[in-house]
Amino acid sequence: MPFAHPFDDDKLREECGVYGVIGPKDAANFVALGLHALQHRGQEAGGIVSHDPDEGFNSARRFGYVRDNFTKQSLMETLPGPLAIGHVRYSTAGKKGAVIRDVQPFFGEFSLGGAAIAHNGNITNAEALRRELIEHGSIFQSSSDSECIIHLMARSFQRTIPARMEDALRRIEGAFSIVAMTRTKLIGVRDPLGVRPLVIGRLGEDGFVLASETCALDIIGAELVRDVAPGEMVVITRDGIDSSHPFRPQKPRFCIFEHVYFSRPDSIIDGRSVYETRRQIGVELAREAPVEADLVCPVPDSGTPAAIGFAHESGIPYGMGIVRNQYMGRTFIEPTEQIRNMGVRLKLNVNRALIRGKRVVLVDDSVVRGTTSRKIKEMILDAGAAEVHFRIASPPTMWP
Repeated sequence: MPFAHPFDDDKLREECGVYGVIGPKDAANFVALGLHALQHRGQEAGGIVSHDPDEGFNSARRFGYVRDNFTKQSLMETLPGPLAIGHVRYSTAGKKGAVIRDVQPFFGEFSLGGAAIAHNGNITNAEALRRELIEHGSIFQSSSDSECIIHLMARSFQRTIPARMEDALRRIEGAFSIVAMTRTKLIGVRDPLGVRPLVIGRLGEDGFVLASETCALDIIGAELVRDVAPGEMVVITRDGIDSSHPFRPQKPRFCIFEHVYFSRPDSIIDGRSVYETRRQIGVELAREAPVEADLVCPVPDSGTPAAIGFAHESGIPYGMGIVRNQYMGRTFIEPTEQIRNMGVRLKLNVNRALIRGKRVVLVDDSVVRGTTSRKIKEMILDAGAAEVHFRIASPPTMWP
């Protein structure tokens, strides 16, 4: 099974969201809310696995938005119990398309009991691992690289599921932030490089949360405890958190795109506001690449903080020259080129009265494919702008 390189055809493929809750009797409902807050990290599909002492493990996986699936009482009633994990998907490996078996969380039944995992990241040696596992009798159900972890756990001789997970992850190369669960434990782990974020939250007196971003703690009223450190595994029960560092320490290599684009601006990463980081980048951009213009406009929404910083530093008035249709998804992560090309005009519209006759500075957070930038330039000029100047708040994505 061929695995797509994350930069094939200039398609950056590094985004999913993971979430887990232990404590409240209806944990899956809290997970659904958390996944809703992480919807920006993946819009193709989502899934939830829960465990109830009486009913055991239950799961639901659906295509589309969280709000269209996991708000239905009839569905949520099938996910009882005080422990649940969830995942929102933007496919990073395997075949693109509507295949429900590729939707996480993945579940495995071992001699020690059941376990489910939700993975954010990209396993760079997945193809080699997959070939090896198939040669030794493993039967894969999906094209996802994440399924390798379940099969590696199944082949481990360790006597606990967390220890089996350690065994499996020592074979993994690449990035992983994982939220997993057994019948009684919520497990979180980050790769030694700390490529993807993962945070711990406190929910009430005896509840805990694991989430890709802090904004997903806020939505359920959970309090941020701390980040899961690079190379750390946390095993959480209702009694507390057990921490270990089972992997060889390495110099952290956190993905800068989390600060630039992936994460929501109201999230906090390693103690720093994502919004403030992006705003300050706009300040530096105005100093580095000044321009004579009449109006600074963001490419909404991800370009807004940098545009605010650019306008403040340059003294050029800030205005909403482009208006976003809030009911469209993010163009960057729509599955097909045809939809992406349509999506720009469906998603964005020019405020003609504001930009007509003006020299406009458009500030965006990044350029990956360039699809959006080309279309927006045409739209701005067609609406009567005198000049269009692009300012991009991050370096080009090159030489992966």
